[in-house]
Amino acid sequence: MNGKAQHAQKLLLFKLTPTQSFAMGTLKVREIIPYTRFNRILQEHPAILGATTVRGKTIPVIDMAAAVGYRPLSDEEMRRGSIIITDCQRKDIGFLVRGIDRIVDANWKEVKAPPQMLGKRAFVTGLYMHEDQAVQLIDLELLFAQVYPDPPGRRRAVLTDVQREQLKPLNILLVDDSHVARKQLQDALDGLNIPYQVLTNGEKALQRMRQAAKDNNAIDILVSDIEMPGLDGYELAFSVRDDKALSHAYIILHTSLNSEMSVSYAHQVGANEALTKFDAEELVHAMLRGAKKLTEG
Repeated sequence: MNGKAQHAQKLLLFKLTPTQSFAMGTLKVREIIPYTRFNRILQEHPAILGATTVRGKTIPVIDMAAAVGYRPLSDEEMRRGSIIITDCQRKDIGFLVRGIDRIVDANWKEVKAPPQMLGKRAFVTGLYMHEDQAVQLIDLELLFAQVYPDPPGRRRAVLTDVQREQLKPLNILLVDDSHVARKQLQDALDGLNIPYQVLTNGEKALQRMRQAAKDNNAIDILVSDIEMPGLDGYELAFSVRDDKALSHAYIILHTSLNSEMSVSYAHQVGANEALTKFDAEELVHAMLRGAKKLTEG
């Protein structure tokens, strides 16, 4: 592997309130369209405004301000707003926002974890300073979980006793900055009684892996989110592959992006697999493929 893991992702800045800037990574954004009238639909969540048709496809539209706890947009604010069409979590969804600010270059290493005082229910996965203003990165995983909660069975995978015993002896490390995503990963393994470690960012994961290797207890399977502040999943995978003491690990990157580009890049930086999250069955069977590869040497 030559060079250093490099990828360009910008931030889309937008407004949910008159004064506060919010953002999401542009890899999550398919397109931005002006407000368009939508059809009312039976809704299970009050933030779902209805559905609109974009390029022949019916897409639900969510008032993002209402979904994350701010005052819902008025009819007049809606008409002046914009709809961000996203492609993630295997769903095409439109988010109506008060207004689009701009797209900016972002050094993701400068994105800071949100203060713990915000709590686990805050829809913020990171803070980024832009022109002396704090920009809040929206935690789309938490938003999705609130608006479209998973059916209980989706978090469970079914394994035979033999398959379970293949995974139990392995050192498994889970890495994700989203509380909701970590909970989903943990639930999948807890339900199978498979031990693991869990961390919240790439820097801590790399440190843990290096220390584990020194202790002759190296991590066997690394499951990491791609989009994380600081050392993201791509860079973490590259760093692991570039370190002989760690490079045997089977790397599974997971992302909320339904993007061939993100999957292709994951393989380029050394990941064995790239999954769109979240499906417990897919995750566990990816781990089983890792166990088989590690056993075969």
